[in-house]
Amino acid sequence: MRRIAGIVLAVLLIGGVVAAVVAGRYDEDRSTATKTVRMVIGSEKAEYFADPDVVRALAAKGYTVRAETSGSWAMEGLDLKGYDLAFPSSQAPAVELANRYKVRGTLPRPFYSPLVVVAHRGTARVLAANGLATLDSGHRGTLKMAAYLAAARDDRTWQQLRGTGGHGELSGTLLISSTDPESSNSGALYLAAASYVANGGRAVAGKAGLDRTEPLLRKLVTVQGAQQSSSDAVFRDFVSGAGNPLVWVYESQVASLLTRGQQPGDLVVLYPDTTVNSDHTVVPMTDRGQALAELLSTDEELRRLAVRHGFRPQGAATEFASAGTFLKHELTGVRQAPVPTSAVLHEMARRARG
Repeated sequence: MRRIAGIVLAVLLIGGVVAAVVAGRYDEDRSTATKTVRMVIGSEKAEYFADPDVVRALAAKGYTVRAETSGSWAMEGLDLKGYDLAFPSSQAPAVELANRYKVRGTLPRPFYSPLVVVAHRGTARVLAANGLATLDSGHRGTLKMAAYLAAARDDRTWQQLRGTGGHGELSGTLLISSTDPESSNSGALYLAAASYVANGGRAVAGKAGLDRTEPLLRKLVTVQGAQQSSSDAVFRDFVSGAGNPLVWVYESQVASLLTRGQQPGDLVVLYPDTTVNSDHTVVPMTDRGQALAELLSTDEELRRLAVRHGFRPQGAATEFASAGTFLKHELTGVRQAPVPTSAVLHEMARRARG
């Protein structure tokens, strides 16, 4: 009997050890497993979330991200059921999405980027010679929005400006190329900045303001012809030499290019004296989405990597380091125009597109 009892005890002990090892491995697997977060983002953030360092930083915190891109305003037409979060490029479409999916509370805004105009050095010098811009370095300057809009209102052409001789690329109507304001955030924010100036330094808030600014905004848009829906595509065209002489883009796109060590040649960044910030705003639709949004806002490594991709983290301007003579470290001399409500922007874009 003692022998049988000993055998049974040994079996129980071995079973206990095996169970403990299995439990330990299960706990270990659970501790290293990552939670998958599915989200739809503006295209300008695609490189950030694809960065291997960002992937590793998120994995270290227990997350794997599955990101799909969309125009920020086009997100309103998507069925986002099953997604953990949406991450458009400004607050207005985010608020619309939050209302649609009944997301309560303050929407996180991990980082932002001002809108700028990029030009080649010869183009920037022509603008400066005609009172449309000032240059404070070989690669940076200021676009005078009121003067530019007056030229657009009068249908001025490049050939009417002094100093265009020898610049065969400067022909036709003077214009800034932007994305489609009905589907793209950057295009909508172009109208927000222009309408603020055209409306006497006041954000358009209703029918009177829409009526007042419509003729100019329609000129700004229809003169461009077909517009792209992605700011990433517009910027890539410009850098490759296939784009228009003046292009409305995110500062973050230029900063990201520079931090990757690419040489932009004779590129000049013109900060409009009146512009708008693109507040990248998260709409968390699940607990996982909320947790990831908080991580993007607070984690030091993810904030550092956001700077590397050209974004300015909220609440700490000192984290953003300007890239030599191309970018402003601090946005001094740049007036931030308030952005109209989503409903007003939609109507503004509809009218501008004709």
